[in-house]
Amino acid sequence: MRILSLLITAGIVSCSSETQSKDEIVIPTLSYEEFKANIASIREKINAEYLAADSLGKDSLIKYSQEFLRNITQEVFTYWYKTQWDFNGITQVPGEGKIACGYFVTTVIRDVGFDIPRSTWAQLASETMIKKINPSVKKFSNKSIQVVIDYFKNRPDGIYVVGLDTHVGFVSKEGKKIKFIHSNYYKPEIGVMEENLKGDNPINDASYRVIGQLFHYEMAKKWILHEKYE
Repeated sequence: MRILSLLITAGIVSCSSETQSKDEIVIPTLSYEEFKANIASIREKINAEYLAADSLGKDSLIKYSQEFLRNITQEVFTYWYKTQWDFNGITQVPGEGKIACGYFVTTVIRDVGFDIPRSTWAQLASETMIKKINPSVKKFSNKSIQVVIDYFKNRPDGIYVVGLDTHVGFVSKEGKKIKFIHSNYYKPEIGVMEENLKGDNPINDASYRVIGQLFHYEMAKKWILHEKYE
């Protein structure tokens, strides 16, 4: 419940007295800039606690931040849905302009609070970019999408970056729900969307897939400490 309390305090989510008893979250209408500012405010609170904590406290705050980042990134996705795709799209504002797949990934990672070179990373080969975040990756070459789905079924809940032959996006795994979130060049008029892994989409059709999990322990620690990625 600590994450829920922090989100309510910062105005990122709200709970009415009726929904509190059911642990249901109601997302208020915030501008994207307000939403990002509130994420930054929460990070500052965690950073202050971290710097004052002993080793056990630091460990607890890192693990807490991992959970917070997984939750808040799901909310960032909702802002970006239906932002149109374009190969040269570089918008930084959901729903305004267009965004390419690599820029979608790096913008989301930056906007939850990571100090990354957004444009430089967006133009890298997806595997190179993913390894900058998580050197431990899983690769699939010439495997069916069912093999990839079975892999995710046995992985922890969380958010993953997935690089394909000529595309990159996220996979969100929550229990039995496994979704591909990406700026979709198959449907450029829709652009950013969530869909099943199996279907008429790039992750289903790819012959090469490389996967790295976001918000691992060291990544969450870097987030707390404002450490810069090169």
